[in-house]
This record gives sequence, structure tokens and C-alpha cells, in this order.
Amino acid sequence: MKADAQTEAAVIAALEQFQHAAEQGDVESFLATCAPDADIVFIGTGADERRVGRAELQRQLERDLSQSEQLSFDFDWHTISAAGSVAWVATTGMGHAQVAGQSVDFLYRLTGVLEHRGDRWLWVQIHASVPAPGQAEGQSFLTS
Repeated sequence: MKADAQTEAAVIAALEQFQHAAEQGDVESFLATCAPDADIVFIGTGADERRVGRAELQRQLERDLSQSEQLSFDFDWHTISAAGSVAWVATTGMGHAQVAGQSVDFLYRLTGVLEHRGDRWLWVQIHASVPAPGQAEGQSFLTS
């Protein structure tokens, strides 16, 4: 079911913290929005980017930031739903990075699950993706 206004605002705040942390290169700021659980899950855009647990998530974030001179995200669409103490979000937008002196812009998708604990909504699952290169519009699969 669609999230109420208060929950939607809290989830948007978590997305904004994600954006701010990326722009500032601040791993700790982002981790502060994540559950401290051993089973938090992050799936990134790279073939090897499946992380379980806060320590693995931290290493992934540090790797991402170490491989770019600058990183930012602009989200242009989102939908947020909730049931009880769980909310889930899907969003799309553009990512921008400076990698080895080159500007890289890319379509970006993020889905996530947050859990309400105390007075905070914390990420418990995040899945980041980019559209498959070479997949023609209107096609469900890569054809080349």
C-alpha cells in the first residue's frame, strides 16, 4: 500500500542522505542510515557486488568512493509503499561520476527496503542497477 506522507518523507530523507553521502564521499554518514544487522544486503551494479552484512557494505562503499574522484546521484522518479514497520522504495535517475579524469553519466535505478526502528527508518536491503547496455528499447532481452 502507498506510504503515508510521514513515511514517504522519512524514506525520501534516507534517499537524500544517500545522495549527500555520495557527494561528500562520507561512508559513515551513509552507514548511519543503515541497520547495524549482520544480514543487511546490498547488491550493486558490478558482477561481483553482492554484499551481506555491515562490514561488507562498508568495504563496498569505500571501494566505490576510492574509484571515483566525484560521485553524485539525481533521482527523477520514485514510488514508496509501506506496511507496518517496513517501507520499500523504487527510484530512477542519473548518476554522475568523475573516474580517472573522465566524466561518466549513467542511468541509475535503486530499490530498497527500510525498517522503522525507534524513531528512524533504516536501510535493510538495497539493490542498485543500471540498464543493460545494448538492449534495444522495447526488447525484453539482449539480442546482440
